[in-house]
Amino acid sequence: MPALHASHGGNWLRPANGVTGAVSKGEAIMAAADTPVLLLNAPLVANRLGYPDLSGLDLLELFAFVHPARFCVPTPRGLAQALGIAAPADDNAVPEFLQDAAGALLAACEDREWFERAGAWASLQSLERLRWPWAQVLRPHVARPERAEKWLFATLPEWEETAERPAPRQVELPPTDVLEQLDDLTGEGAEKREGQRAFASEAARIFAPRSAQDVPHLALAQAGTGIGKTLGYLAPASLWARASGGTVWVSTFTKNLQRQLRAESRRAWPVKRPDGTPPVVVRKGRENYLCLLNLEDALQGGFAGRPAVLAHLVARWAAFTRDGDMIGGDLPGWLGTLFRKRGIAALTDQRGECVYAGCPHYRKCFIERAQRDSAQADLVIANHALVMVNAARAGIGGRDQGQRLTRVIFDEGHHVFEAADSTFAATLSGQEAIELRRWIIGPERKNRGRRRGLSARLADIASYDDEGGAAIEDACEAGTLLPSDGWLQRLVENEPAGPIEALLAAVRTVTYARDESGQEAGYGIETETAGLPGEVIEAAGRAAEALAAIRTPLIRLGGRLEAIVADPPDWLDAQGRARIEGARHALGWRVDLIAAWESLLARLGGPADPEFVDWLAVDRSDAREFDVAIHRRWLDPMKPFAKAVLEPAHGVMLTSATLTDRINAESGDKWDSAIARSGAAHVEAEPIMTEAHSPFDYASNAEVLIVTDVKRGDLPGLAGAYARLIEASGGGVLGLFTAIRRLRAVHGRVADRLAREGLPLFAQHVDPIDTGTLVDIFRDDPRASLLGTDALRDGVDVPGHSLRCVVMEAVPWPRPDILHKARRLAAAANGGSASQYDDRIIRARLAQAFGRLIRNRDDRGHFVVLSAAFPSRLLSAFPEGTSVRRVTLDEAIARIEGGLIGEDPARLDQAGEEAGGNVGAQVPDNGP
Repeated sequence: MPALHASHGGNWLRPANGVTGAVSKGEAIMAAADTPVLLLNAPLVANRLGYPDLSGLDLLELFAFVHPARFCVPTPRGLAQALGIAAPADDNAVPEFLQDAAGALLAACEDREWFERAGAWASLQSLERLRWPWAQVLRPHVARPERAEKWLFATLPEWEETAERPAPRQVELPPTDVLEQLDDLTGEGAEKREGQRAFASEAARIFAPRSAQDVPHLALAQAGTGIGKTLGYLAPASLWARASGGTVWVSTFTKNLQRQLRAESRRAWPVKRPDGTPPVVVRKGRENYLCLLNLEDALQGGFAGRPAVLAHLVARWAAFTRDGDMIGGDLPGWLGTLFRKRGIAALTDQRGECVYAGCPHYRKCFIERAQRDSAQADLVIANHALVMVNAARAGIGGRDQGQRLTRVIFDEGHHVFEAADSTFAATLSGQEAIELRRWIIGPERKNRGRRRGLSARLADIASYDDEGGAAIEDACEAGTLLPSDGWLQRLVENEPAGPIEALLAAVRTVTYARDESGQEAGYGIETETAGLPGEVIEAAGRAAEALAAIRTPLIRLGGRLEAIVADPPDWLDAQGRARIEGARHALGWRVDLIAAWESLLARLGGPADPEFVDWLAVDRSDAREFDVAIHRRWLDPMKPFAKAVLEPAHGVMLTSATLTDRINAESGDKWDSAIARSGAAHVEAEPIMTEAHSPFDYASNAEVLIVTDVKRGDLPGLAGAYARLIEASGGGVLGLFTAIRRLRAVHGRVADRLAREGLPLFAQHVDPIDTGTLVDIFRDDPRASLLGTDALRDGVDVPGHSLRCVVMEAVPWPRPDILHKARRLAAAANGGSASQYDDRIIRARLAQAFGRLIRNRDDRGHFVVLSAAFPSRLLSAFPEGTSVRRVTLDEAIARIEGGLIGEDPARLDQAGEEAGGNVGAQVPDNGP
């Protein structure tokens, strides 16, 4: 079969039974349009050719069919490793490799040991009816089974109900036992790291019995990179779980750390207990898991065309997945990007429409299984947002209320403030409001899909209970006051329908009227809520009345459901009771949401609440409006965090390599920031503060280069600097940007040039690949480089030679939005200063970015900042002993090419040395 490969370095086509040759973009497009060609990652190839309608036989789709739930980096090199065949030597060899790889995948289907054979034949028949290009190619290679294959939903195992786990016993952990457990986990003959042993001993203190109500043991633990903090806290955690019979929750911010924790936990716990239950469970939000009801709907006609193909490939995966986790789990991250539209999101429960026991697949639901497994687990690996939401809802009838979070470890603890800021926020927006309407009313007009409103979900309740039925009718009638499809266009045309749309129209008008930013189209705009015109206040009052009209019947309905559970009718079985409990939970969530919106509107036009920051916003992206909103944030989100998470807990630890502020001793206490951003200031407990320094030799293995001759705003100069730095390093560069526009501009200018040198360049917001997969590609290829924004600043773990240079295009100054300005003023009012508040944020960002560079003892590399205006007060962000030099771009290139780090005896030249210095060097104290 013909095969096509396109990169920034050129395009290569291998005709059927022909010879590979370089072709122009036009010739490549014509060849692909003429006959189906073999491709690898069709959207990426289409992006490189500038032809979005390109289609062909994508080997990634074939791999997803043949080996569902198996990891593969979506590059020729990665595919070769996954298949165990030779990788192509260069771009010219890729087309022939694609032919070999296709042959290897087809041969796997004929292998008697093909592990993923189950269900393949039946799935292929459905895919052939959908005219999937690979179906006819696969048909001769997938044998028809002797017996008819079962429907996917008949093969999935069911979960079983178990008795509620008793409360954990109160136990003490002897220090010697903790260290012995740590020795067992690290393994016989492993180096005994004193920093890790001290860290483990301090972590054990949060497991001691609590001495007073609402006063937890709270530990703040700074643990430098390389300490081994994961095993350091898993040692006492596993010891306590075994002795007490309790559950420890470990919360992370990145999916990468969740995967690492799952792997590390195997040292302390088996994969399964003797009874078959898992002692370690990964928990995420519902929107991360496959919804079987959504999948069934998609397979039975809810999806058409290419999305239907995606649904069948996901069904193949569902038969082999470990836990049904679609986002960061064992579903290939690249699969959804092959199908352009948000097909993956449509197969999850994005809108909270779960019908719980009313679902025909309830007993096989991945989400319900994870929830029940976690209730019996020794260790639950979760994320910050889920932990906070579960803790906040535990006291108000949440579905996990029987599972109290009494021992919690927040790894990546420097992100707890941001997670709390988002979790405890209130936002009344057009997008949020229309989702509430859909949840109440269900599908309107000719909308497709399985969406059902309250009337459909609770039809049996309405027929049994007249008051409940009346409450449902009232809620659905009041729900028509919420925005409906086309709301944003009506706002633009100044023809809002209903009181909520009228409020959003008034918000949009006043936000544009007050805009003083001069922002070009495409950037969001915002304004304070002070001094709002009368029409906004009046619109807010009418909107609040409409929201109250919706909330009241929902509260009545919740009361009727509670009454039915208290005095159940004869027909109410266990499944029906579970369904009503689920409906009560969902109702409580929406009632709380509406109440928060009403509170938000009640403040408009009145005196400002010093506890909160309110503002209006119009959200825009790429010159297109997509939402209008009223926002409310806590000025200090650690207050609700302390109330919801810390006080009910018995022991909590926050740990990170960048938990404290690396400031000079004379400038203040480095623990001030950790205390303020952990909630410790809002509980009675005196926090345990401990610090373990990194064992890495930063002075010998890392160097900071501040480049002084790249002018700010000079895009050609910035692009040229990146290209030269990547060439000097031979790839392995992580480029961090503070603006997507500059990232795209630099990538567009240098990608082709670097590709011709055999240095592939990938970028967020440019390549049609998800961020996790981009990092996988970067990690797998030592000559590749990756450009990205904040998500890559501390979400990347790439040890070894693949990452040997980090380049920041500017000092990461905080964005001066309304919320940030309010917090700066609060910091100044509390005895600090606004500039100190900013500096702490910047130092934390610099420390996190620098932390990407040295991940193990053997790593070496350079950290480059392309900004002459780098204030000296920020230099303490880097580890003590790290050499910092102010150099020209030419001097930086020479040092990177020569692998020169620290005080090298063969100095480059006198001028370069005079410009150099160490961490204490004086650098002009310029602002942003």
